[in-house]
Amino acid sequence: MVLKSYSKINLSLIINYKLKSGLHQIQSYFCLINLNDKIKIYKIKKKKDDIIFRGPFAKHVKKSNNSIIKLLKFLRKLKIISSYYSVTIIKNIPVFSGLGGGTSNAAFILRYFLKNKITENVLSKVEKVVGSDLRLFFYKQGFLENLKKIKVLKKKHKLIFLLSSPNISCSTRKIFSNVTNYSKKIKFSFQETNNKKRFIKLISSDKNELQSIVEKKHPVIKTLLTNIKAEKGCFFSRMSGSGSVCYGLFNSEGNAKKALNKMKTKHPKFWFSIAKTV
Repeated sequence: MVLKSYSKINLSLIINYKLKSGLHQIQSYFCLINLNDKIKIYKIKKKKDDIIFRGPFAKHVKKSNNSIIKLLKFLRKLKIISSYYSVTIIKNIPVFSGLGGGTSNAAFILRYFLKNKITENVLSKVEKVVGSDLRLFFYKQGFLENLKKIKVLKKKHKLIFLLSSPNISCSTRKIFSNVTNYSKKIKFSFQETNNKKRFIKLISSDKNELQSIVEKKHPVIKTLLTNIKAEKGCFFSRMSGSGSVCYGLFNSEGNAKKALNKMKTKHPKFWFSIAKTV
């Protein structure tokens, strides 16, 4: 069986407060995009999982401690599975980038084992082991109202992005440890999200409250975002999650491709890609 493990983009990210657990309560408009890892998985007779990472970003994955190892071990503990598996992952999603690649891998394997019939009880248990953003990967587009609740967008919008990785690894834990300011909760409105123009206006006026922290540590992020925003057809540029992948939301694939060519000239050592919502 070959699975597509899609990445996500945080279209906005608001930090409300810090929980007793150490995690932060956040709100975020998000979407899944067609940039994906390929996962080949099948049952084996061995008493140990055989996990192999290949592809452009494989070297950045921790081979002895990653989301897939944690997931398979925990699912056996829960007695959801009993067998062992050979898993080969082609890593096309940049690692430590804010696109949720590792969590996505775990989410889509979990969906495979449970045939998409996942209860809140199982989801809550698994996300404690894999990551608090696990539930995002069960919805194509939505609004994370809090860490436990997602409002699904009734109208799915076709969005086009130019993505860029400046080859910086951002630790989510370290970035969040520098958060000192918090914002009031925002209210979700189906009316504002059902119309594409209103939705783009809504998220354009929003922000990622982790971005300034990363920009301070890595000024190249601010430069990259400024350059993307200056390209024709770009509504806005922003960092996804805790970074370091930056993106621009464009009004057409043609303009996104033209911007891609220009940006490759300006930043020849950076990774770039065009992506669309799934």
